This record gives sequence, C-alpha cells and structure tokens, in this order.
Amino acid sequence: MKALVKGTILHRGEALKGMALLFEETIRGVVPEPDLPEGCERLDADGLMVSPGLIDLHIHGYAGEDTSDGSVEGIRRIAAGLLENGVTSFLPTTMTVSWPETEQAFAAVRTLMPQSREAGFPGSEILGAHAEGPFINPRRKGAQAARDILPPDAKRLLEHRDVVRIVTMAPEMPGGLAFIREVTTSSPIVVSIGHTDATFAQAMDAIAAGASYVTHLFNAMSGLNHREPGVVGAALASPVYTELIADAFHVHPGLFALLAGTKGGRLVLVTDCTRAGGLGDGEYTLGGQPIFVKGIECRLEDGTIAGSVLRLNQAVRNLRDKAGLSDAQAVSHATQSAAGAIGVSDRKGSFEEGRDADIALFDHEWNARATYVRGTMKYRRA
Repeated sequence: MKALVKGTILHRGEALKGMALLFEETIRGVVPEPDLPEGCERLDADGLMVSPGLIDLHIHGYAGEDTSDGSVEGIRRIAAGLLENGVTSFLPTTMTVSWPETEQAFAAVRTLMPQSREAGFPGSEILGAHAEGPFINPRRKGAQAARDILPPDAKRLLEHRDVVRIVTMAPEMPGGLAFIREVTTSSPIVVSIGHTDATFAQAMDAIAAGASYVTHLFNAMSGLNHREPGVVGAALASPVYTELIADAFHVHPGLFALLAGTKGGRLVLVTDCTRAGGLGDGEYTLGGQPIFVKGIECRLEDGTIAGSVLRLNQAVRNLRDKAGLSDAQAVSHATQSAAGAIGVSDRKGSFEEGRDADIALFDHEWNARATYVRGTMKYRRA
C-alpha cells in the first residue's frame, strides 16, 4: 500500500492537513499521518494539494489531435497530453461531421476504452464518447457543419450505446422528445440539451422526457430573458447537470459565482478544447473547418466562436478566483460533479474508499505536478 503524506488533501469539500491518502489501485482511506499502517510506502507530496483526478466530459482534442479524425493513435495522444493537466479520465468528443466519420471516431474510442484501464496505458482513462451533434438545430449550430446535421434518430445512436456516454441534441427539432425518451429508457446515454433554439417550455418538456444535462451554458442556445427564460432559464431552474467553460471568454467571469451558487454540485467544468490545446496561436481545424486561435479565443473565419484552448486545471483555478471558492470547492466541479453527471460516482471523482485511485498533485496556481491513474503514476513534472 502507498501513502501520500505532507500534502493538503482536498476531500469532501475541505482542505485537510496532517492527513495521509492511502491507496493501491483503489483508494483505501484518508487517515491521520501518525496512524499509517505498518509497511506503507510513504510518498512525499511536498506541500502540494492532493486532489482527485480531473474529469473532462467535453473535449474535442489536444496537442494537435481531434477526436473527429477517427484516429486511434490521435486519441491516444490526446489521452497522454491530458496527464500534464491533472486529467485522469475524459470523454473524447465528436463534432457534427458526416455520420460515417462519427462512427469511425466511435470505433476508435471503443478500441481504446479497455486499453486505457490498463496500468501500462500511457494516458488518461477513456470513459466513452460525447457526441456533440449531429442532432442539433441549424439555427444554433455555432461552429458545427450545417451540411452534416441530422434529424433526431435514436436507432442510429443506440447502435453505439456501448461507447456514447453523452449526446448533445436540440429537443425542439421534430421527433426530439421521442428521441430523448427512447435513448434514456433504452441505454445509459445521458441526453444533453445544446445547440438549440428551444423555448423555456420546450426545454422543460425535454427535461421531463429524460434530458439531464445542458451543454456549454449560454453558448449556442436560446438566452435568458425575463419574459422568455429560454434554455438558460430552464438550466438554472432545474436539477440538471450544466456545463461551464470557465475560460472567462465563453462566459463572463462575473457570472461564475452566480452559477456555482445556483447549480451547486450540478455545475460541471469542461474545456470544449480543440486540437489547438497545448499549442500556440495560429490556424488549426475543428471538425474539418478552419479555426483561428489568438490567446484564449478560437474562432471560425467569420468570427463564430469555435471551441477553446482551455485546460481543465486552468478552469478550476479560474472558478476558484472568480467565484470566491476554496480550492476544495472549486475542484469538486471538475471531479465529483462530472462523475455524477455520467453515473460513475461509484468509482470516480472522489477519495471515498473503494474509488479508483485517480489522483493529481497541484501547486497553488493549479499547475499539475504529478498524475496517478488507478494508482499508477503516469506523469510527473520535471
């Protein structure tokens, strides 16, 4: 058994000092340092924060690779790159590309899912895929390709129920509610409302039908108005998990405290990162379309916002600083909340005994210094 000592353990919303984290492949407990069992291998955390590993439920790419390319090696490289951000598990996310291309991406994820649970896999664990489209509203397509948008088709999606964990769709499109009911009653797939022009009433109908998640709040959806609250209003008024891209560009940081207070444990930090993540300014592609990166902004040629270059550890830091949260409170939105959203809280997202030993060590600025996946150290900053 191993024991991380001399760190600050972020556990159950608190920052614990003088405690040790016991683990093997799974978490064995959090105990006072003087009470370590005999024979433990002591690992010095050197004053760093010891956090559950981060979970990114919406990430298209990183380090030059894009999930929608459908490349096994490309997704493997994304998984490897995310370790440097303290991300221990994620959902490779597809764009609205042609259905054959989408299925190719699903096949790549299917291949890698079991491999990623092996100790020798050189990257974060792959929990499944997030299909952002193609069942969306052309009026709110954002950076998605209009030519590849499809009407809601549950049968088409359910062929991949073993891989897809979240599907983003527009419930107001013809057949949308029937799609939600069939998908949620026939599979563990989480239906998310996004890229949608739904009214408040239509969004609430979708939630009643089984939708339990909202994709990148405020972006590519009907906005909040006092006479027509839209999807934003429905997200704030309902107990659905709700994504926030906390890069201070997609959503003004003045709203971070409001969202954290309103949504509580159902606010989920995501990155919506593109292949430009971890690289510099320049021209890249997203789902086959050219995007242009300058600083924290990613845009199509016409100026449409197109994903991000946000790192999930940066999102945690931004939420902490802009919402006035503690480190333990802020990180819960990238760990516990994410695990709860896709039904894996029994093995991910916390230091409760029996959970996978997914651990990340961070300094005060939320730079990752070491990352463990299921008890195996897979990254250490030089």
